[in-house]
Amino acid sequence: MSGNEKLKVELERWNAGVDKSLAKHPERRKDFVTGSKAPVERLYTPADLAGREYLDDIGLPGEYPFTRGVQTTMYRGRFWTMRQYAGFATAEESNKRYKFLLEQGQTGLSVAFDLPTQIGYDSDHPLSAGEVGKVGVAIDSLADMELLFDGIPLDKVSTSMTINAPAAVLLAMYIAVAEKQGVTADKLNGTIQNDILKEYVARGTYIFPPEPSMRLITDIFAYCSKEVPAWNTISISGYHIREAGSTAVQEVAFTLADGIAYVEAAIKAGLDVDEFAPRLSFFFNAHNDLFEEVAKFRAARRLWAKVMKERFGAKSPKSWMLRFHTQTGGSTLTAQQPDNNVVRVAIQALAAVLGGTQSLHTNSRDEALALPTEESVRIALRTQQIIANESGAAETVDPLAGSYYVESLTNRIEDEAWNYIRKIDSLGGAVKAIEHGFVQQEIQDAAYAYQMDVESGERVVVGLNKFQVKESAPEGLLRVDPSVGASQTAKLKALRAKRDSSKVESALAALKAASKSDANLMPPIVEAVKAYATLGEICDVLRATFGEYQQKVTI
Repeated sequence: MSGNEKLKVELERWNAGVDKSLAKHPERRKDFVTGSKAPVERLYTPADLAGREYLDDIGLPGEYPFTRGVQTTMYRGRFWTMRQYAGFATAEESNKRYKFLLEQGQTGLSVAFDLPTQIGYDSDHPLSAGEVGKVGVAIDSLADMELLFDGIPLDKVSTSMTINAPAAVLLAMYIAVAEKQGVTADKLNGTIQNDILKEYVARGTYIFPPEPSMRLITDIFAYCSKEVPAWNTISISGYHIREAGSTAVQEVAFTLADGIAYVEAAIKAGLDVDEFAPRLSFFFNAHNDLFEEVAKFRAARRLWAKVMKERFGAKSPKSWMLRFHTQTGGSTLTAQQPDNNVVRVAIQALAAVLGGTQSLHTNSRDEALALPTEESVRIALRTQQIIANESGAAETVDPLAGSYYVESLTNRIEDEAWNYIRKIDSLGGAVKAIEHGFVQQEIQDAAYAYQMDVESGERVVVGLNKFQVKESAPEGLLRVDPSVGASQTAKLKALRAKRDSSKVESALAALKAASKSDANLMPPIVEAVKAYATLGEICDVLRATFGEYQQKVTI
């Protein structure tokens, strides 16, 4: 009798015993599912991996298809980058928070910008009223960027900037600040999010229509490949797709579909895939279902490697690698019993580490209520440091590999994500799928189903719909001073009075001319920034040429 035949016989015997046991001791519920509603079997065995070859599907760390990680020794060499997302109020206040985080052992900066900055408006624009400095730091010009990084050597830190529609402008400011510090662009290390497609489906901080937006992205690819070679030119984001309500499978599928669209656009613009692909990076969410999240990261790596090698013919192994940043799930945090969020974040952070993330942000316990306090941020950072130094999770590469359950989940997520990608291909690609409303509808349906499960009690959220306690109003929350808007407006007035207006006008005119040609837009944006043209002025020039996007969804 072969090993497989013997296993089959033994499973039949074992299941007969289970049936007898269930008559006396029923299971907790009829159906067990993952966080994304995928069925979870009672037991997983080698039979669940039938037809899979170890070297083809799992392989070795640092080698194709990168299921087990993109580095050969992973965290035995060095830990992931501990990068806490921060930014609020003025550049001066955010600068203090960055220095505090670096003193606490953070190894990379991650900049949060306020809503006006994200959509290309200066702080004194009428539409900015009431929003200045609220969800991130207000950056109106190079002068603000200089204050934001004052005393922080940009050749010594890695900086991630969560900015999309005006990403080219904020990157130009960062390059200009570095130059003032005496740091050349080729020494800069970091990431701009620069992922506009997910804005159309999940966040809404877009400015321009898809076509000129894609042009800006590919211009950044081309410019950085020569001028800022160590910079990650895009962070293709599944994080916000998941925050909008998608499942884990949808997060992988829609994120990689967007990645495919960016690669296609860059190739169409004349770029060689192996020149820009190694600087592509990804950004994923980590939710509470530990094993599904680990499997999600492993499946995403394997799927992307196949896409780049087989679909785009990339030759360099670096082009096949999916490198990613992870942030724990903001939408999983509760305002009720906020200390419970410390536990949720620890589970999510562990999933990211076991899944092989390259950098990680851990949310703070009070983020369902307000921007985090210094104490909450310290606990969030210590969570990463404890996992790194005390848990043992970083001592070996891909420690959950070979788990019949995790490998089965990895295969399921990959297969189901492929089905979504094929559907998107049939619609004409990610941009067309977004224009048709397909992606939006899938996310909305998943979000609705999740909410119904919470409201019915089928999905337990501790402290929210079960195990509630009477709570007093929270105290000690961080509040942004409402005078920030007035302060930024005063700064802008002073800046416009002292800068060289003729230089500004000349730089903006050059940008306008470039926007009407097929020239790369990064050089004129860099020059406009150096002349102290404001973010709003630069974006207004581009608005005049490109127009503004108005969403039209047809289902």
